[in-house]
This record gives sequence, structure tokens and C-alpha cells, in this order.
Amino acid sequence: MMTGLGFTVPADLLAIALLAYGTYFRRYHRRDLLLAYVALNIGVLAVTAMLAGSGAGMGLGLGLFGILSIIRLRSDSITQEEVAYYFIALAMGLVNGLHPGPFWLAPTLSFLLVAVMYVVDHPRLTSRSRRQKVILDRAYPDVREVGPVLETLLRADIKHFVVLDLDLVTDTTVVDVRYRIRPPAPRAVNAVPVHQYAS
Repeated sequence: MMTGLGFTVPADLLAIALLAYGTYFRRYHRRDLLLAYVALNIGVLAVTAMLAGSGAGMGLGLGLFGILSIIRLRSDSITQEEVAYYFIALAMGLVNGLHPGPFWLAPTLSFLLVAVMYVVDHPRLTSRSRRQKVILDRAYPDVREVGPVLETLLRADIKHFVVLDLDLVTDTTVVDVRYRIRPPAPRAVNAVPVHQYAS
């Protein structure tokens, strides 16, 4: 029976493949972040395995996690969902590199993390929920007027909104809005006229 790194390394490679390609890439189709997640996971796995093998202990491994966790992905195109995948890839590399406890614990935690991300980020779970920044072409000093305007504009049920900027000079209002798309109305079935023919 394989123990230690002989078991956790193959399990980690399989887990990151399921997370990065099987889940993330098939939903978001970003090749650059696919590569970033895999490289991050394998790099953290290698470093933490060296730290654990040299007797440096789990303290340095957790310190490494703390250092890497404060690195910001400096791109405006990175969404919060993609940041979540970043931390999961980081956590899996750390757990499998340190492989604490029984040999099966780290792989089990890795596959559990993949399963949680697959379910929580599934499109069917929140398929009609949206978040958007909207610039209204009118200044609304009274925040109570914003909700009905957004509901009419987006044709959706407004769940929450925050006025980010009110510019009385350019007559605009910038709003961060969370809403739920209304299900499409059922199409009316056109009645087919029945003609009676005299025999």
C-alpha cells in the first residue's frame, strides 16, 4: 500500500485536474487561469513537501500559506469566483504537500474540496442570480426612487443595491445591484380557428 507522498502526489494531480479543467475551465473557458491554477497547486505541493521532509514542520507550511494568500491577482478581469478557485488550488497543494495524519486524509480532503466547488459553483444552483454595476442617466438624490427604476430597466426582481456614486453635474447615478432574473413568461398558444364546412 502506498503511503506518504507516493499516495498524495498522484491524488493531488488528479484533484487539481478535476478542479482546474473538469470544473473551472468547462464553465469559464479561461486558458490562462487554468494554467495558473495547475502551476500554483504543483508549486505549493513541491515547496511544502520539501519543508515537511526537512523537518521544518507544519509551522513554516502554514506561514507559506499565509504569505501566498495575501498575493492579490492584479487584474480587473479576475472575478471573485475565480479567486475562490485560486484559494482552493492553493489549499490542496498545501494539504497534500504536508500530508498530515493518515495517508488517506489529504486526498480525501482534496476531493471533498473539488466536490464542494463543483456543487456550490454549479450554474443551475444560482442560474438567475446576477450582480452588475449600472450607470443610470439621471441623478437620484432620493435612494427610494432607484429601486423601481432598476426593476423596470433590468426587468428583474431587485434583491439589494448600493448607490456607489451620485453625480449632480453629469446627472448620473452609479449603482451596484444584485437581482434575480424573472422566468420567461409562457408563450400564449394561438387558438386555431375551427371552420365548419357544410356538406
